[in-house]
Amino acid sequence: MSEAFDLDRIREFWTRQAADHGASPAASWSDVQAIDLEIRTLLEYVRDGDHVLDVGCATGWSTVHWAIERAIRVRGVDYIPEMIAHARERLAKLENVRAEAIEFGVGDITALDEPDDTYTRVIVTRVVINLAEWQHQQRALLECSRVTAAGGLLLLSEATVQGWQQLNAMRAEWGLEPIGMPPFNRYLDQDQVVATLEPTMELVEIRNFASSYYVGTRVLKPLLMQALGGGNPADPEMHINRWLASLPAGGDYGTQKLFVFRKR
Repeated sequence: MSEAFDLDRIREFWTRQAADHGASPAASWSDVQAIDLEIRTLLEYVRDGDHVLDVGCATGWSTVHWAIERAIRVRGVDYIPEMIAHARERLAKLENVRAEAIEFGVGDITALDEPDDTYTRVIVTRVVINLAEWQHQQRALLECSRVTAAGGLLLLSEATVQGWQQLNAMRAEWGLEPIGMPPFNRYLDQDQVVATLEPTMELVEIRNFASSYYVGTRVLKPLLMQALGGGNPADPEMHINRWLASLPAGGDYGTQKLFVFRKR
C-alpha cells in the first residue's frame, strides 16, 4: 500500500463512498454481483438463533439480507458514521424483519466496544484489508476472535495476496495486464492470518467461493470483449456477470476468499 494512503485518507475515501453511493451496496464494493455471491456463501454458515456481529457492515445491505433469511439477532458496526446513517435509514424502511432483530452502530474493528465471548457468529467482510499496516490488521483479527463465543465461528471474507497473484498469473498467460491492488487496500497473506489466529481459533476451511466468478469476469470476459471490439469488462451489472455469479466455484483464482474459523 502507498504510504500516502494512511488511515486518515482511507477514512476520507470511504466517507466519500458513502456520500456518492448512498444506501447502495456499491458504497462498499462496485461489484454488486460479487457481494450477492458473498452473501449467499456466508448464509451457509449462519443458523437460526445465532447472535451475529457484522463488522464493517457499510450501509447494511448484507446485514439485512442475513436477518431476512435467518431468525437471528445481528448487530452491524462500521467505522464510517455516514455508512451507519444509511444503514439505519435502510432499517427504518424494513417491513418484513422484527425491529429487535437488527441494530447498527459506529465501531472500530481494532478496538471493538463489545464484550468478550459474546457472538456465535462474527462476520467480517472486506474490512481488514482497509487497514494500512499489518500490526493494525493483526489487532483487528484478534479483536474479532475476542468477541467470538467459544465454539462460535469467525467468518472472514477478505482479499488475499495468494488469490490475487494466482489470478494475475492466469491473466498473464493470455496477455492481459495484471490487476493492481487498490491503494486503499492491503491484501492479506493467508498464512499470516492463520498463524495470528491459531492460539484461539481452529481453521475449519478456506473457501475459494469467488474463484469461478473472478476467472469469468477478470479473464474470460475481458478476452471476449477484446475479440468483439467493444463493451466495458468492468461493468458488474451485465447479465454475464449475474450468470457467472451462479456458477459453482472451482480452482484457486479468486482474490476474495472466505476464512472459516472456530473459537477454541
